[in-house]
Amino acid sequence: MKRFLIALLACTLIFGYCDVQAQSKTKSSAKTSKSAKDKKSKKNKKGKKGAKEEPTLNLVQLPYNSNDCLFAIPLSVDQTFGPTTAPQGAGRVMEVMADKRHPNLPEFEHNSVWYKFTVPYNGKLDIAVTQLNLADDYDMVVYKYTDAYFSNHIQCNKVLPVAVNLSSVDSSLLAKPKKAKTDAADEPKMDAKAKALRQARLAQEKEAAKGTIGMYHDAKDILLTKASTGRHIRSIDVRKGEVYYIMLDNVTPKGSGHSIKVSIFVEAFEVPVSFYDPKIRKNIDVNLTILEKNTNNRVIVHNENFRGGRVKFVPGFNYTLYAKRNGYFSIFYDFNADRFKEDTLLRMKLYRAERGTVYPISDIYFGNEYELLPASDSNLMNYVQMFKNHPDVAFTIKGWVQTYGVDPEHDQLVSLERAKAVKEFFVKNGVPEGNIKTSGMTPTDIKRAATAAFDTKKKNDNEFVKVQLIITGINPKENP
Repeated sequence: MKRFLIALLACTLIFGYCDVQAQSKTKSSAKTSKSAKDKKSKKNKKGKKGAKEEPTLNLVQLPYNSNDCLFAIPLSVDQTFGPTTAPQGAGRVMEVMADKRHPNLPEFEHNSVWYKFTVPYNGKLDIAVTQLNLADDYDMVVYKYTDAYFSNHIQCNKVLPVAVNLSSVDSSLLAKPKKAKTDAADEPKMDAKAKALRQARLAQEKEAAKGTIGMYHDAKDILLTKASTGRHIRSIDVRKGEVYYIMLDNVTPKGSGHSIKVSIFVEAFEVPVSFYDPKIRKNIDVNLTILEKNTNNRVIVHNENFRGGRVKFVPGFNYTLYAKRNGYFSIFYDFNADRFKEDTLLRMKLYRAERGTVYPISDIYFGNEYELLPASDSNLMNYVQMFKNHPDVAFTIKGWVQTYGVDPEHDQLVSLERAKAVKEFFVKNGVPEGNIKTSGMTPTDIKRAATAAFDTKKKNDNEFVKVQLIITGINPKENP
């Protein structure tokens, strides 16, 4: 019996030890597993953090009812709409549908969206549609608005489209674009201009690879059916005041969105527009608005961060340009597009509204030494408008004359009277009188000007300057 108890106790101790070992091993294994998992998680987080994030597009949400003609989205001519979300469904009414008499219409609407616009002037209609996904198959049908029963007539095919583009997806667009061939040996031989032209050409090729479809004035096809893989149909002639509707149908199920731009092609001026800061000698971005006055002040440009680019101006049309930026004088500029028959660009100086900034004025004219002549009005009005738009800015008008120092008192008098004449012009045209002070040349100014006049090797900076506008104060709270 004693031996049996001793054996039982030994077994208990042995099994207890094994159980403890097993539990210890399990905990150790779990701890190791958890540690490995944590390391893997940290590695994944690190990998995600180091990876480049895909850029996200701010898509325009299409209204739920925009797939019906009655609720067509209005477009502004010459302004891109989108990129949008993908069209979903055909809407409450199936307006467009092919039949035996009209086989060149879409079979029916799949995922459609309707747009409408009014033609601002005579020309040829261009429509550019850019898919977010090149694999999406888009159909485009264009109608000319008729009357109040327009939508009902479309359903019965009593109103036929004026343009149809049903082309299928061009598989060549889906292939990865080939890298441009470059000869490394020739690269160093290319001058800066040649390199710039080459880069511009590559940029154009890259833009063309986006797969824009639609209607263009230089296209040859009048109609593109499902059997076609072309991209553009020929433009149609349109007249001022006409209204057109566009039905855009994404045939591809669960497709992506798009951008759309409508423009009227005419023989216009495509002018580079930019804004220049003379202090830093660089172009700067501005909040820019340009209105077309011949079409009831139609907005042709509205960009809060305009960094420069080409803008289309119609010959003979009048425009108003408004540009502003914090810390600068705003620009209001009225002009006629015919100015671009000689000017190849529109580059405007944007002046800083800072204390101590000096604006020298040379191209104004005085009779009897200090009587301001009407020929000065157009140039001075640019500055008048500048200060009228910024009543928070105080400034001094300082007059100047060309002098040899023979009669300093006379030079002082004439320079001061010139400043007073310009001040009178400013006040007469709406600049607050309290914002303006006047001064003439000081004796030191006259001595320096006279010395420079006799020194043929030294250029006199004030030789042609007749008036200076010097900023003396500004209220930053009111600065636009």
